[in-house]
Amino acid sequence: MINMDYSQAHQDYLKTIYMLLSRGQEASNSAIAQALGVAPASATNMVKRLAEAGLIEHVPYRGVQLTPAGQQVALEMVRHHRLVELFLHDILDMPWDQVHEEAERLEHAISEEVEEAIARKLGYPAFDPHGDPIPDRDGRLAEAAPGLPLTELAPGRAARLRRVHAQDAQRLRYLGELGLYPGAQVAVLEQSPFQGPLLVEVGGQRRMVAFDLAVELTVELQD
Repeated sequence: MINMDYSQAHQDYLKTIYMLLSRGQEASNSAIAQALGVAPASATNMVKRLAEAGLIEHVPYRGVQLTPAGQQVALEMVRHHRLVELFLHDILDMPWDQVHEEAERLEHAISEEVEEAIARKLGYPAFDPHGDPIPDRDGRLAEAAPGLPLTELAPGRAARLRRVHAQDAQRLRYLGELGLYPGAQVAVLEQSPFQGPLLVEVGGQRRMVAFDLAVELTVELQD
């Protein structure tokens, strides 16, 4: 359960730090500021306050890291966000390119009772509409089969799209038009050199996918 002594700003910063770290990125003050769309000075001040509260710590050459207390708050916010996304998508039929922004607004408003009701209604799901894992009530994440970016899939090898890391609505809308949803069967037919576009087969259809989009798609190999 979230400690209500923490403000919405605390929760947003902790969740952002978690998201940066989970993607293998350094949670520097500048990266945090860019992710949240705030001034670097604002991020520096909040990072200092979070450190004083024992929620984060600075690790030499690794930027900011979450303490166990900070990790607990971050995972609870991630759980709220991803449950709301799935509820909006699966129950209210909202397009997957719209649920992220709505969940950003609603994740702070729902109580633990509503969170539990949503999870129960959805059958205690492990993944959201984009294939992102939903932490359980104890902060545990479902284990998935090893995956790799679509850009690293060998030509001709069959795979299943497992996760879409893009959150921008326009990118998600475009990927949806190409049929690139989690669960889709994909194969790379050709890849242009120097990070050029990929020719992929999705559901029997040939599609061109830009490299910077393909790298945000995680696939798992099929036997």
